[in-house]
Amino acid sequence: MLDRKQSAIGWIDVVLLVLLAGLALLPATDQFHKQLILAIIALFQFLEGRLITLLPKHGRIYTVLIKILLSTLLLDHTGEIGINSSYYPIYFLPIITAAIYFGPIATLLWTALASLAYCAFLVPAFEQGYELGSEGATILAIRILFFFLAAILVNRFVVENRQQVQRYQALSETLEATNRQLQRAEADARRSERLAALGQLSAGLAHEIRNPLGVIKGSAEMLSEKVKDISPLASELAGYISSEVNRLNALVARFLDFARPLAVELRPQQISKIVDGSLESVRIQVPHAKVQVERYYEEELPDVLADEQLCDRVFVNLILNAYQAMEARPDGRPQVLRIEIAPESSNGKAGVGLAIEDTGPGVPAEIREQIFNPFFTSKKDGVGLGLSIVAKIVDDHKGWIRLESQRGGGARFHVFLPAAPDAGQEMKLEPAAATGKRLNT
Repeated sequence: MLDRKQSAIGWIDVVLLVLLAGLALLPATDQFHKQLILAIIALFQFLEGRLITLLPKHGRIYTVLIKILLSTLLLDHTGEIGINSSYYPIYFLPIITAAIYFGPIATLLWTALASLAYCAFLVPAFEQGYELGSEGATILAIRILFFFLAAILVNRFVVENRQQVQRYQALSETLEATNRQLQRAEADARRSERLAALGQLSAGLAHEIRNPLGVIKGSAEMLSEKVKDISPLASELAGYISSEVNRLNALVARFLDFARPLAVELRPQQISKIVDGSLESVRIQVPHAKVQVERYYEEELPDVLADEQLCDRVFVNLILNAYQAMEARPDGRPQVLRIEIAPESSNGKAGVGLAIEDTGPGVPAEIREQIFNPFFTSKKDGVGLGLSIVAKIVDDHKGWIRLESQRGGGARFHVFLPAAPDAGQEMKLEPAAATGKRLNT
């Protein structure tokens, strides 16, 4: 496509050269100066784009002015009296250029300036004793009116073309946004399918593992009781078996939490109150963490349909992950946890958007697509079910959760929850933004 475009431009340039050469070959009273001016016009026509690129703010203005000046010089050297020169249509060059580059009003002003430059030849003509006459005035008026007619027609076409291009661009942006939404929906659907399949597998494995674990634990406890007086070492080893079985039972319980359907009780809730409670829970778990929390809550947030306990579990998990990712700085300055809550819409659905952003090292690009997959973890002692369960809870609330790209490091999790029906009718749908009340704690 690029080669084809370049060849088309070259063809137009050749036609322009041929037309200007034809004008140059025609006889005139001052043949040399006429040819020189036409050569300058041809050269400037080729350099016009570079001038506009070099001077993007005033380049178009200079272009039209230079073309009016060159057109005036050409008429001055192609006739005894410039007003009678047969080369007067050269003024169409700056007029059409103005019609292409500017709007309707500016086009009319540039056309008026070109017409004044043409009419300026009347001054020396009158000084030499020439009279305009009624017929001459009619011819002059016709020429000037054609100047304006050509300017308006070209400008109208250019304006309509620009509007059409803008419509196509808007349509292209809409299609691109729709395509991104479809890709996200497909990714969410694939994740849901993987979660469902792995959930069934986990449930089966958990039940199969739990039964022998019960036998092992019971046997270890009985063995510990019988040999505690005979062999303290054997009793201690049996205690290890029992404690490890308890740890495995806790892991199996997490598998079952992930696998079993959630009993979601949706009620209108204020998401900001749930988040504040989750923050307090995390502070109790990690009381010595040096983290500064910045909260940006929009006023008059609509209620969301949510299960308070499950949402608290979501936010505690996300906030705790952020705390754990933010290690203490060598200079002693606290890390920053930023929480934004604002009205938002997604796919025409009203709701509330919540963003949790930390100043930790962030999530490497190569694992971004996997962090919500079950059993995937980057922690040494992790199981890889925390974010999977979070995603499942959010999905059961008919919302979504995404890890967004973050400049300068850190991770940013974005959660969307639908609004309660009554709240959704009254709220103003705006993108999430940090323009609300700021609370630093």
